[in-house]
Amino acid sequence: MRKMYLSKSICFSFFLNAVLCSSTYLDYQATTPVDQRVLEKMLPFFTKIFGNPHSTTHIFGKKANQAVETARAQIAAVINAESEEIIFTSGATEANNLAILGACRHLKKLGKNEIISVVTEHKSVLGPLKALRKEGFKVILLPVQSSGIIKIEDLKKALSPKTALVTIMAANNEIGVLQPIKIIAKLVHQCGALFHTDAAQAFGKIVIDVKDSNIDLLSISGHKIYGPKGIGALFIRKGITLIPFTYGGGQERGVRPGTLPVPLCVGLGEAAQLAQQELLSESERLLSLRTKLLNLLQQQLPSLTVNGDLQERLPGNLNFSVKNIDGKSLLKQLQGIAISFGSACTSEGGSGLSYVIEALQGKPIVPTVAIRISLGRFTTEDDITKAAEELITAIKSLQHKKLA
Repeated sequence: MRKMYLSKSICFSFFLNAVLCSSTYLDYQATTPVDQRVLEKMLPFFTKIFGNPHSTTHIFGKKANQAVETARAQIAAVINAESEEIIFTSGATEANNLAILGACRHLKKLGKNEIISVVTEHKSVLGPLKALRKEGFKVILLPVQSSGIIKIEDLKKALSPKTALVTIMAANNEIGVLQPIKIIAKLVHQCGALFHTDAAQAFGKIVIDVKDSNIDLLSISGHKIYGPKGIGALFIRKGITLIPFTYGGGQERGVRPGTLPVPLCVGLGEAAQLAQQELLSESERLLSLRTKLLNLLQQQLPSLTVNGDLQERLPGNLNFSVKNIDGKSLLKQLQGIAISFGSACTSEGGSGLSYVIEALQGKPIVPTVAIRISLGRFTTEDDITKAAEELITAIKSLQHKKLA
């Protein structure tokens, strides 16, 4: 029985590897593979340098602690922060929750009970806002233009002396659109409120300077930048108080207690440093690949419409719609490329239209499906050509069936 089970497992493993090798991965905004350089840095901390970073009375703990602090400094350097302003979390979702819930619950004591955000925010932002509404907070969700970018005038009108926090993501996880966070932060501080940005998609991909942009709180995730899953970080500007929602040994400035996963921290630090070193060259490369992909698609698909602003956008993101296409039917035809019809964090395997696309104003006809293609570090020109050919063939086939 055991031999039969092992035989089936081996067969499935070969099948899975064959499928993976023959597929082109273009869903880097959902997650990224761990960079080999990152993995090599992590490995010793699983078996050799295995000490508890909070047990610094001996060499094992000291080595682990040194590695964690090095990683903290590497992360801080990417956004021009101080090391002590970085705390580790399990990912951007926890960081968003901690920033929003922690800041707002503290500021409510000072008579500030209003929060401003945007309708196209990630669910890990909208979720805690919903919870705070039940606690008596007034939550204002700003609309977006057809570009996916907010109107600054809308923000000005929404701000008041009772505003505790404004939370607006730096780069949208579906359409890749960049919000003017420096301008936003300036207005927010003029009102006496705090500014938080979910930078999970932006960190390491565009230049972010928390000092120059005057950002108070910023969330990041490891698996979006070729680091491991299960690790993220929150930047907390010095002097800002957050009420924790977990309690324990007082680690991470008393805001997020618990023993830190040293290998994951090391991986996030190395991934952050690599992203910083390669940011400009990688941005140029991805923009070139995206431009090529869009040109190939537009030549054969005249009804293609790009969702969101094409200029103020992550260089590796392309989100578009085409007429007379059903998402589920298209998904069945696309066997050789891995793409997305929305956010991996909000979809449940379906291909229906996301709330982000529905929120874009000014579109005369709401599309039936939006296709998100996200390029990354290991995307090649051959991948672009292959993806364009398969998409064009599949879309044209479905359009012809629709018209027949």
